Amino acid sequence: MLNLSLLPIGSMFFALFSAIHTAAAASSSTPTVVCVAGQCLEGFSNTTLGMTISASGAQTSALLLPGQYTTTTNPELLHDLLTSSSASLSPSTGFNSSSVSLPLTVALEPGLAIYSNSLYGGSAGFSSLPTSPVGNSSTPLTAQSLALSSDVWAAIDVGSTNRVIFWDSVPDFSQLALSGSLSLVDMQSSACEPACSSSGICTSSGTCSCAAGFTGASCESCESDFFGSSCQACPSGCLDCDDGISGSGKCLAFNITNAPSSCNCINGECGSDGQCSCNAGWTAADNGTACAKCASGFFLTSTGDCKICEIGCSACADITGDCQTCKSGFTQDANDKTKCDAEPTTTSSGTVCPDGSFSSGATCSSCSSSCQTCNGATSNDCVICASGSYAFNGSCITADSNGVCEGTGLIADNNKKECDTCGAKCTSCGISGFTTASTVNQLQCTGCLPGSFLSNGTCVSSCPAGTFISSQNNTTCTSCDSSCSTCAGSSTFCLTCANGELASNGQCVSTCPANTVAANTTKTCLDCHPDCVSCSGTAFNQCLSCPADRPVLSQGRCLPVCGKSQFFDSTSGSCQACDSSCSSCSGSGSSNCLACSSSSQVLKGGSCVSANCNGTSDVVPGLGVCLSDLVLVPQASGSSAAPLPSITGLTQPTVVTQTSSKRLQWWEILLMALGCAFIFLAVIWCWRRRARKQRAKRTKAFAQAKNLDQSRSWRWRLVRFGEKLFGHRPSKRAYPEPTPDVDAGIEDSEALKLMRLRNAEEARHHQEMEKLMLISDYQYPPEKRSSYYPPSVLPSLYDTGNARRHLNVVDSTTNRLSGPSLYSQVTGVPRNGPEARQPVKKDLVGSRFSGSSMNSLVPRSVRSRDLTRPHTPAEQYALDVRSDLLVDTSTPEQPSHNAQWIQPTHTGATVSSKNPFRR
Repeated sequence: MLNLSLLPIGSMFFALFSAIHTAAAASSSTPTVVCVAGQCLEGFSNTTLGMTISASGAQTSALLLPGQYTTTTNPELLHDLLTSSSASLSPSTGFNSSSVSLPLTVALEPGLAIYSNSLYGGSAGFSSLPTSPVGNSSTPLTAQSLALSSDVWAAIDVGSTNRVIFWDSVPDFSQLALSGSLSLVDMQSSACEPACSSSGICTSSGTCSCAAGFTGASCESCESDFFGSSCQACPSGCLDCDDGISGSGKCLAFNITNAPSSCNCINGECGSDGQCSCNAGWTAADNGTACAKCASGFFLTSTGDCKICEIGCSACADITGDCQTCKSGFTQDANDKTKCDAEPTTTSSGTVCPDGSFSSGATCSSCSSSCQTCNGATSNDCVICASGSYAFNGSCITADSNGVCEGTGLIADNNKKECDTCGAKCTSCGISGFTTASTVNQLQCTGCLPGSFLSNGTCVSSCPAGTFISSQNNTTCTSCDSSCSTCAGSSTFCLTCANGELASNGQCVSTCPANTVAANTTKTCLDCHPDCVSCSGTAFNQCLSCPADRPVLSQGRCLPVCGKSQFFDSTSGSCQACDSSCSSCSGSGSSNCLACSSSSQVLKGGSCVSANCNGTSDVVPGLGVCLSDLVLVPQASGSSAAPLPSITGLTQPTVVTQTSSKRLQWWEILLMALGCAFIFLAVIWCWRRRARKQRAKRTKAFAQAKNLDQSRSWRWRLVRFGEKLFGHRPSKRAYPEPTPDVDAGIEDSEALKLMRLRNAEEARHHQEMEKLMLISDYQYPPEKRSSYYPPSVLPSLYDTGNARRHLNVVDSTTNRLSGPSLYSQVTGVPRNGPEARQPVKKDLVGSRFSGSSMNSLVPRSVRSRDLTRPHTPAEQYALDVRSDLLVDTSTPEQPSHNAQWIQPTHTGATVSSKNPFRR
């Protein structure tokens, strides 16, 4: 076995096939059993492809060819080996399996295996799929047979002009219709969609593995800071370069060491200790950023520089420079707000001292030779320095020939007579040929802070157009050549050209050369993608023509192969379909097949013919050869040797025995019974819980309908708290205040609705009966008077009560809180106003429609009692005075039973009652 996974990519194929030539072909002289799923043959075989399965106690081992094996796989011998607890596998080259786990799939690892003999025999070599592009390598192929894993193709050059793509295993190269030497040039998986570019290779997982520097789903572009068709790394020390697959790799910006931003600084230099050293005139800002605002005595100009205030001014305004605070002894100039004038010095007698002198009491004394004006005798007392000297920190110093104040690095300002700053980004500056007539606008920066570049005496953040960063010091902007609009690296390497020309690889040309395309927006010639020979753009899917190693042009892409059932026709430059008998082919027609599409055919001389396998064997799937061709089974004859020893189960089908049911143990039965009981109890518990909830819901709905469950007000809770605190009895007045029913979410049931209707009907019944009882007080029966006495307009006070007692009718006067009017009883004249009565509710009646029903519901004890109350003194007096009027010898007409009650009548259109309680 030869393992090539660790070999260099360029030498992988060579080492693979070198092993084939040095190994001797082994001829099997020992009988062996070769199996596919469903059939096994015993005989002599030189095949070394697959896995050998063995088990302790088994009659023999067996060679398993590629396929899937399960517990029901025939024959019985193979089934016993697969299901044996001691089964073990011994994989051949290119196969890998450490244990028998069913279903068992025997398959070649992703890659290619070659064999020194035909029919996959002899010594074997295997190469897995490469993890990066192989490149332009070619390895002679002298093996006799080849095995490919599924979804893998191999590109083989036949002779020097023809390239053939193999998709299937080849049992015998001599049966191919190919002439010329064979060389393997490429091998990839076909699982990637879309296909990988030339800078990537498809892996078995369906993803593209990119070469170094490439990126993208198809490895079609360069990573950041990589450039060119091979995606090389940009030069070291380059912060920004012309990268990309069409880039030149020229450095556009360099790395900056000790940049001010690295130590939270703006206008200063970062030291090795991380501290920022500010340029003159700058100090830390209020937010903590170093060198971000002008120091005291300086002001910010419109160009972003900090300049010193005029002499005598201690603070001045930004932009304008107007003095805000003058120093002691100075007053602001009336004409120029930026200046503060020194107050004139006078002697004790009031004499003003001229320029160049100062007051020394009664006289004026001369100033130092360093001073033009002064207020003292020394050079440190100068107000304005003498010509050629400039004020700095209270003293006067001279300037060199470049106008730099000695020992300061500041520039001499002849107008201000002071040493001033060079600029925000300048570290050094000067004025060439400085004289007392020089002005500060002639200043030229000679050094800049890191991150700024010197361009024409000014420090800028980036070089202007037409210049480039010099590679000598990485700080100076150098002008490009006159032919270039922009350049990089050198003055003659043009990125864009003047006069409308196109830039191509640093040169200015009128038309773009081959393998490039013009970019109209940038006026440059850009290289085509490495997959293309010519193109309409720089993308890998904008190809117009393709190279020889990727000849297939499909939808703007150059691909290495056509589909499995196609071949590339170099004449038409397109993919053509294979003959229907071929699953893959090298050309048109049925005689150029590389593998057969039918499972009953094999390849003979480039054509697919009927297999005619011996006995009951079939063509092995994926190998393109009969099982009987791989195993030589000797036949018995009269003079030849006896046939091979018979092996039990070699041809018998698998018998799957049904195991008898196992009796349960007592503890298993107990566990199941307890489980069932637990489930039953859980169901009962859930049912009872639900019933309680439903009952509680109905009770709550009933209480809300009856307004029983009233909330407790704060007064009630306060009273109850006091009763409990002081031990009082519950107060009868502490009733909860009724509150409206706010739970509108509970729907009343039909029973609650009927109960409400019944309550309303009973209340209406009580009201009607009370009205009837009041009316009955005025319905007295007519009485017959004696013919000897004229009829009286007053009703009889005696017979009315007797008649009512005779009818067993309860006297309505018992329902009144006040007695009859005495005025009416004595005078016989009815009173002018209504008689005041207050009915008191008595026993409930069953119906408000008939007296009989009422009488039937009145308790017998009540009907038998005499409810006549005793006469009051006034009533007794009235009876005595009118006793003669009460004598009547005739028998009065008795009123009919229940005559005083309203009789029910039907007022509707039907004869039946509409009252639901009388149906």
